[in-house]
Amino acid sequence: MRKREPLSQIKLSDRQKEKLNDEIKAFYLDERGEEIGIIEQMQILELFEKKLAPIVYNKALDDAHRWFSGMMDNLESDYYSLYRDED
Repeated sequence: MRKREPLSQIKLSDRQKEKLNDEIKAFYLDERGEEIGIIEQMQILELFEKKLAPIVYNKALDDAHRWFSGMMDNLESDYYSLYRDED
């Protein structure tokens, strides 16, 4: 089996970054009553991209693996349930 290349960084599209920057700005305004500028928004987003995104990505992989493993466990029992009696 081929070894998977490590993920260097999660890449977001410009549209995704814009939307997330808007969310960050709104969060600060709603929760803290503070307005933050575009530089601060970009710094927070960059921090999340570098530190949080890989954790979330790995968690999603673990969840997908657990789901797939469960489906594979069911596959064997489903397969044998198709057998017919050979009387």
